[in-house]
Amino acid sequence: MGEKKDSCSSKMAQFWLSLIATTISIALTFGVAAIIDHYKKKSEQREIVMMVMYDMYTSLQSVERADQMIRESMEMQCQFAEDTTLFEKGRFKFPLLLPRIEYTKSVENIFNSSIETILTVSNVLFAEDVAAFFQARENYKTIICDSLFEEFAQNGIIYDLRSCIEYDYHMPALLSSALLEDMRMRFASCQRMVGVSDEELGAYIDRRKEFGTYDSTAASNDSLKNELEELQRRKQEAVRALGW
Repeated sequence: MGEKKDSCSSKMAQFWLSLIATTISIALTFGVAAIIDHYKKKSEQREIVMMVMYDMYTSLQSVERADQMIRESMEMQCQFAEDTTLFEKGRFKFPLLLPRIEYTKSVENIFNSSIETILTVSNVLFAEDVAAFFQARENYKTIICDSLFEEFAQNGIIYDLRSCIEYDYHMPALLSSALLEDMRMRFASCQRMVGVSDEELGAYIDRRKEFGTYDSTAASNDSLKNELEELQRRKQEAVRALGW
């Protein structure tokens, strides 16, 4: 009788040990899986952040080049006005300086595809600044680049010296500088909010086999405005000298 009781006790002990072991095994399996899933999501979140920052960076580079083209166009107008003999040789270079920006909307579409994507980066202010940056980029293309191209195409500005010199670049140039400054500020704000250092961004850029890191020492908006004002003044003086 005692042996039978001991046998039952032994079997119960083995059952409970087996149950506990199974429970621990299941808990460990799901616990490890949860930890792995957590770090995987964190990694995916960071990849989304870096993808967005990279897209903003390359767009900013493109807008900076377009803004520079406008100032080069104004410089060429001054040269034509100061020496009209330069027009015949240089007029065909003029349309090559029309501002243009290059970007795709693939990252923007991914970012805007669902609220889940926005929540993934865990920062509503970041999402708002990114959306505003993308809107400024679209505005630059539409209001600056497309408008200037259409106006030049319709009016044949490069075929007439006076039309070429008198074309008023001043307001498009000021608007270009304002949009560029806004995009720079939002880019810097986003970079701070999600803690992306210049080194991390540079490494990501290198990984994407693209050009160097963002130049935070770019000219201030005030200095750009002063440059535009000086170009406008030079052109006006040269036009008055022509007696127009």
